[in-house]
Amino acid sequence: MVDKKTKSWAGCPVRFGMSQFGDKWSFLIIRDLMFKGRKYYHEFMEAGEGISTNVLATRLADLEANGIISKAKDPKKGSRYIYTLTQKGIELMPMMLAMMDWAEKYDDATEVPREFIEKLRSDPAKLQQELLDKLS
Repeated sequence: MVDKKTKSWAGCPVRFGMSQFGDKWSFLIIRDLMFKGRKYYHEFMEAGEGISTNVLATRLADLEANGIISKAKDPKKGSRYIYTLTQKGIELMPMMLAMMDWAEKYDDATEVPREFIEKLRSDPAKLQQELLDKLS
């Protein structure tokens, strides 16, 4: 079933993609889940990006509603939630890696470690598999 929001954005791949995850905060949350091992609300808050609590809560809810992340009660501490990437979210990895590669070329102040970029450029499939293994 296609909801009204998705239907209004369907047709153009770029427009659809941006409707699913298209702001800087959503990309940073995906980055933190995918590459930095963050999975709790407080970890996103402490990431140093300066996101406000209301924006974080909204973006997490949007990403969950769009099926990019899932939210589950923490079995160890029931008062908090664990956020994880869904298969739909994991499938954003090639795009995220391409964005990192592109940024490293054009951003003199990039924070992407040289070793990471070298792995990405020499054997992207191997790097992607290593990252996927860490998400499992």
